[in-house]
Amino acid sequence: MRGHDQINTFLPDELILEMFGRLDSKPSRDACSLVCKRWLALERLSRTTLRICATGSPDLVVDLLAGRFRNVRTIHIDERLNISLPCQPPGRRRRTDIAAVSSVKLHCANEKNGSPDAGSDSCSLSDAGLTAIGEGFPKLEKLSLIWCSNVSSLGLISLAEKCILLKSLDLQGCYVGDQGLAAVGQSCKQLEDLNLRFCEGLTDVCLVELALGVGKSLKSLGIAACAKITDTAMEAVGLHCKSLKNLSLDAEFIHNKGVVAVAQGCPALKSMKLQCINVTDEALSAVGTSCPSLEVLALYSFQRFTDKGLSAIGNGCKKLKNLILSDCYFLSDNALESIATGCKELTHLEVNGCHNIGTMGLESIGKSCPRLTELALLYCQRIGNFALSEVGRGCQFLQALHLVDCSSIGDEAICSIATGCRNLKKLHIRRCYEVLSLSLSQGSQLFFAKISCYSTFPWLILLG
Repeated sequence: MRGHDQINTFLPDELILEMFGRLDSKPSRDACSLVCKRWLALERLSRTTLRICATGSPDLVVDLLAGRFRNVRTIHIDERLNISLPCQPPGRRRRTDIAAVSSVKLHCANEKNGSPDAGSDSCSLSDAGLTAIGEGFPKLEKLSLIWCSNVSSLGLISLAEKCILLKSLDLQGCYVGDQGLAAVGQSCKQLEDLNLRFCEGLTDVCLVELALGVGKSLKSLGIAACAKITDTAMEAVGLHCKSLKNLSLDAEFIHNKGVVAVAQGCPALKSMKLQCINVTDEALSAVGTSCPSLEVLALYSFQRFTDKGLSAIGNGCKKLKNLILSDCYFLSDNALESIATGCKELTHLEVNGCHNIGTMGLESIGKSCPRLTELALLYCQRIGNFALSEVGRGCQFLQALHLVDCSSIGDEAICSIATGCRNLKKLHIRRCYEVLSLSLSQGSQLFFAKISCYSTFPWLILLG
């Protein structure tokens, strides 16, 4: 806007900021920031999210960006990202994507040193970068550090002391220690969401300290592949984290004692995803008895619980909407019948590799769960046509059906679904060799159907 532009001159800053807030895409915001220096400064003030990849020198990039974007509240740093762009001529520099800024710096450093490997030590975020984040973004509320292997407790302590407004912290794959996470619990009293997947350096000590510090605010907790986390940590969570709503737990050293403590201490739980090989019916019974608000339950690779545990879920968790059963070999039709009888609000069901569940179990779902909208049957050899026929009659709101390697399901079942499920939008069939031809009624609003039978007569059907 060169010359005397009275429209731009008289527009208040608040109105321009409101305009930036209504732009959906980053390219549009970038384009607006190039209009004039005033718009550039205002756009920087309105920017609330930054994404940084590991290509280049993340520490330096964070330091540079901190002076430009003072109101950032969300930062994502992912060391799995790798974007390589050529350097731009000095006379044609413009503000680019954050990932591009990072890659340009590494490219230039390598060219200067004459080696493509030079400067590779600076390709990972370090404690210096975390310190820069803490000093440069005091309003930070959400931070994701994905596989940032060079950060340690020292950097996390520095960040926690500065970013006291932090509400969400993702440390997936970061080898931080107990002291760093304990500092988060002491300083970030508003923390609600914490992901500790693949944080191998943590022990029970940090989770106990964390539960003491932010137990009143913590709502979501994810733990996976943390071999030093035991029932002691879960007992602390159950004792202090009364507002916990989401728990994702993948730990081979967690037993009934830990899961029972969380179930009994956190009655507000709405989502629970468990992969704990040492957990038995006792733990699931506690969940069914103490968690009446549970809406999502995912059970992976359970070898030590039976129909008794899932029956407790059916009897106590009346609000259950989403159920995933994967490789639970000791469950039978009785387990699904218990869910069907007690969980009338069920909308999503996935049965994967549960070889003792057959036609009768799914038939009960079709009869008793009319709100079902998505059904996935994976490697279910014992479920036959009659089960899906019952689903077709009773689940008129079904929108998505996934069938993989179900050798007992054929054309009859698919036709029943097409006739009864008029809202069906997605049908995915793979390795179901009895499905050789399809007759889908026009009354079914099928927008996408992918059928891969890998038989003598493979079919690919797209219906509008």
